[in-house]
Amino acid sequence: MTPDRSLIVVEDDAGFARTLKRSFERRGYEVVLAASIEEVRQVLEQRSFGHAVVDLKLGGASGLACVELLHTHDPDMLIVVLTGFASISTAVEAIKLGACHYLAKPSNTDDIEAAFNKAEGNAEVALDARPTSIKTLEWERIHQTLIETEFNISEAARRLGMHRRTLARKLEKRPVK
Repeated sequence: MTPDRSLIVVEDDAGFARTLKRSFERRGYEVVLAASIEEVRQVLEQRSFGHAVVDLKLGGASGLACVELLHTHDPDMLIVVLTGFASISTAVEAIKLGACHYLAKPSNTDDIEAAFNKAEGNAEVALDARPTSIKTLEWERIHQTLIETEFNISEAARRLGMHRRTLARKLEKRPVK
């Protein structure tokens, strides 16, 4: 296997990691999985990779430290950061630390492979992109809080400053998957 078709997937969601692994293997990549920055360190002692996919939130740790580690190990590695909690500040930091691209979840293998192929910047990108709606921002904040509270509706409602029944009604309209 040539180094440019080797990939390390750093993802703490075992099901999603296995899905990515199978999908990339069907495309001819040699894939290694790691669920934490410690596992990445151990793997990097043995070998290098041409590509990496890194989840921004690795349990209680930040995927940004993993991006930095991977980039320090091999500055030519193409690193794509995936996150369910996209923000401008984390995108900027990921790129500064060595990522070539930053994708919001849900992203599939096609999106990730396209990101590897678009490692160079594009000065022709349109500047009139539609801003994120208030409803989308609200939903992202609700979802993030639910994850932080391990899906405890009462605690999430308290942290969000809303009544529990109001949060329950919002979740009925747009269930968490």
